[in-house]
Amino acid sequence: MTDLFKKPGQVKQLRPHQVRAIEMLRSSLGKGNRRVVIQGPTGFGKTLVAAKIIERALGKGNRVIFTAPAVSLIDQTVAAFEAEGIEDIGVMQANHPRTNKDAAVQVASVQTLSRRQIPDAALMLVDECHMQFKAINDLLDKRKDVFFAGLSATPWARGMGLRWQDLVIPTTISELIDDGYLSRFSVYGPDVPDLSKVRSIGGDYAEDALEQVMGEAKLVGNVVENWLAHGENRPTLCFAVNRAHAALLHKEFSRAGVASAYVDGFTDRVEREYLGAKFREREIPVIVSVRTMTTGVDLPVSCLIDAAPKKSEMLHVQTIGRGLRVNDGTEDCVIFDHAGNSLRLGLVTDIHHDKLDATKPGEKREAVAGADKLPKPCSKCGVIASGLVCTNCGHERQRIGDVETAEGRLVQITGKKVVPTKAEKQRFWSMALWLDGERCKAGKFALAMHRARFGEWPRGLDDIKAPPDQAFLSYERSRRIAFAKSKSKRRAA
Repeated sequence: MTDLFKKPGQVKQLRPHQVRAIEMLRSSLGKGNRRVVIQGPTGFGKTLVAAKIIERALGKGNRVIFTAPAVSLIDQTVAAFEAEGIEDIGVMQANHPRTNKDAAVQVASVQTLSRRQIPDAALMLVDECHMQFKAINDLLDKRKDVFFAGLSATPWARGMGLRWQDLVIPTTISELIDDGYLSRFSVYGPDVPDLSKVRSIGGDYAEDALEQVMGEAKLVGNVVENWLAHGENRPTLCFAVNRAHAALLHKEFSRAGVASAYVDGFTDRVEREYLGAKFREREIPVIVSVRTMTTGVDLPVSCLIDAAPKKSEMLHVQTIGRGLRVNDGTEDCVIFDHAGNSLRLGLVTDIHHDKLDATKPGEKREAVAGADKLPKPCSKCGVIASGLVCTNCGHERQRIGDVETAEGRLVQITGKKVVPTKAEKQRFWSMALWLDGERCKAGKFALAMHRARFGEWPRGLDDIKAPPDQAFLSYERSRRIAFAKSKSKRRAA
């Protein structure tokens, strides 16, 4: 069904990665896949992408159902679609004023779907598809005539590949940061608790056991004292273990003279909107919460306090994502990782999976192959970094002990192995060409740099020059240092 989408006469300007998302979906459907997941990180603009997909489907005369993970998101979704010119919308929810069974587009919460007869539709868009609600799984199993498109920033849940057929990745967090759509960030890990004896429930740490570890007076005090010393009064979200831990942190902030707010799963929509307005006006610089602020939050955040240890990569990435949106006046985000999540799980720019997990019930989940060492704090500035050269201050990490080396060169310590995209290779190649020209190397330097970085020649890339960024210069400097050391070693031999 490659003609599912029909381009309308006038299409609003989309960002390049949003165009790629739609084209990659069409391509996957054209290959015969009927259940395709689009991975879109924070700042990706998934609502606009969904609106454009719906627009094209309507242009072909197809009916569409969009499912939201919570009832509270229904009105927000309808308003967003109407802002993009989609008017024929009905809502599947009891006594909702927008109820219209004849509308070509139906917006429904997952909770409502489990209690209603599902109308006919050619396409169903599933927001936050990694949550794997039973109602959605039942539809995936039964409605073989429907095309499904899932949307998720973290489509890495166990067993997703048993129902969904394909995963398309139009962009990554790193690429969105490089392109200016997400803010750069620095992670500090001042307190790393001992979690060796904390039990797990459902793949993550048990809240009651964590509370005992994280609720100690010293750690709670350090959270507040650290923010006072280094938080620069930035608009801050603070994530706690549970309600008791969050209440204690909220109390400690207030005791220190910092206006803070407390939010949990029982905080109603009206109060949340009120607190959000105070936060935007800088009257409340800190909001302390319990996981409820990890998704569906659009606040001008430039500082995160993560005091809730996690085993889940998905929850870790969702948490950090709350601070990565670009805001006026704050072009970066400072992250205080009191729980050591970035040290255990990796930096969010390093976490990557290029396929859906297909682990069957009862089977052991396959380990990620090729995982390298996790990031470490820089000994000079304290920022948690993945490489030998700190991207924050440029300090080179000293190698110690029985560290395995490759012949003639240093082994770069990174986060989890990431398969570079063509866009990333093109960006690197353009910066290498620029520096090659500055040093009059006639192209040999650029070729050597690309081969050293990716293990291959730059085939299929455009010879377009671009000024190098700090990360590229840091990498190039590390190569020069490695070459100088190997040369000195050969002379000594």
